[in-house]
Amino acid sequence: MGFVKTDAEVAALRELLREARFVGGEMLSASYRTDPTAVAAVLPPGLEPAAEPVARLVVGRWRSNCVGDFAGGALYLDSRRDGVEATYVVSMFMDRDVPAFFGRDLYGEPKKIARVSLFRQADRASGFIERDGVRLIEVDARLGADRGPSSGTSADFNVKATLAADGQGLEHDATITLAQYRAETVVDRPAAGTPLVRVRGTAHDPLDQLPVLEVLGAAYREGDMAATCRAIGTIPAEQFLPYALGRHDDYTLLDTERPAA
Repeated sequence: MGFVKTDAEVAALRELLREARFVGGEMLSASYRTDPTAVAAVLPPGLEPAAEPVARLVVGRWRSNCVGDFAGGALYLDSRRDGVEATYVVSMFMDRDVPAFFGRDLYGEPKKIARVSLFRQADRASGFIERDGVRLIEVDARLGADRGPSSGTSADFNVKATLAADGQGLEHDATITLAQYRAETVVDRPAAGTPLVRVRGTAHDPLDQLPVLEVLGAAYREGDMAATCRAIGTIPAEQFLPYALGRHDDYTLLDTERPAA
């Protein structure tokens, strides 16, 4: 494997990228009702809010056939496009650079590096995502009985976009992608009672723009999933630029050239 891949290496990588596998997963998820006005403001052109303003959180860890072992999590919004129901990935965090680059370059996932932690002992599970010393996501749940093995599917909307080299816009129109997942769950334990769910924000990661108004539930699951992805549409570059810049840290707040006032 060198800087320039051989034909055989390219063929092997193309086959692997066709369907990524994430196995041995341990995931703590939660859902909550949020502000519908905030949902409409966060969703980019081309996506519509779902019938209910529901946000979803996941904290987990996996093995894989493509990026090694990793931990990560995300904040999602229920949304739809042309009759397709899926969750839009608002913010996503990984504990290593390889899974961050993989999902960002391939699917358009808005990934950043963060500290991710998940614990389960007996009937309790807790997890958090922390970046720059702030716990952006926290979930803590007492677990009920295992509902047993199951199979299912889910899907995410993402948007791929590249900033222009001169910094004055996007290089091209943004691409809406649909990532689809097949899951084989071996452990499924819903929360018993109302779980603790906290969402915080910073200037660089304003997750609190989608406040927790009502906790709807949580669950701890173990299992495997396989992912495929395809492009399903575009967004004009000028329309998506404010959303694209919002996915990055606020560079105006990271100016260390001049002394602080």
